[in-house]
Amino acid sequence: MNSSARGTLLGVLMIVVLIGAGGRALWLWLDKPIARVSISGDLNYVSASYLQKELAPLVRGHTWLSLSLSELRDEAREIGWLREVTVSREWPNTLRFVLYEQDPVARWNDELLLNTRGQPFSPGPVSDFGRRLPDLGGPAGSGREVLGYYDSLRRALSGLGVSITQLRLEPRGAWRFQINDGVWIILGRADLDARLARFIAAWKRQLGKEASQIRYIDLRYPNGVSVARHGETATVPSD
Repeated sequence: MNSSARGTLLGVLMIVVLIGAGGRALWLWLDKPIARVSISGDLNYVSASYLQKELAPLVRGHTWLSLSLSELRDEAREIGWLREVTVSREWPNTLRFVLYEQDPVARWNDELLLNTRGQPFSPGPVSDFGRRLPDLGGPAGSGREVLGYYDSLRRALSGLGVSITQLRLEPRGAWRFQINDGVWIILGRADLDARLARFIAAWKRQLGKEASQIRYIDLRYPNGVSVARHGETATVPSD
């Protein structure tokens, strides 16, 4: 290699070193401690102060450029009441969170809530939902199924003037629901549509007038219904 070529190569290497050193210096200059966290979103149930308290540990000790936004987003989505989160950087040292809140449509297994997709989440610090929520329950992973059947029942019973206050899916697949905080309707596992139609007909014909006296209505019979009134004991069939 002649002296001219060696000089050209040395020049190129020096430029690369200088660019690398300059890039490193620029990175260190930009990668400052996070000075501000901005939170926005439509919050109907949880307060901004609650979310700030929950988000603070996720960014504490990190710097503005070194922090992984994707990992931070995944961690933030684990906070109660957050359905979705977007995170971005804002110059010079701010993190911006846009938060999308859960929309509770039912209580779930006494301790949790269900969102519109049938996914359970913890109520956390929230106790007032602005309206009464139906009380649903079922095995783990059945939230979507139970919520779907609840909506189906509401449509089927819309003409009776009753409200479904509880709905349960038992571990073996049997269904039962409560109307108006009083009467339990036992559907069982099989022939659900036919049994529900039988209940609707019986309620319209007679049982609706006697609702205050009825403890439960059992539809697990080939024909007809079994009615247990308050103060009575009854033998129920296996489904």
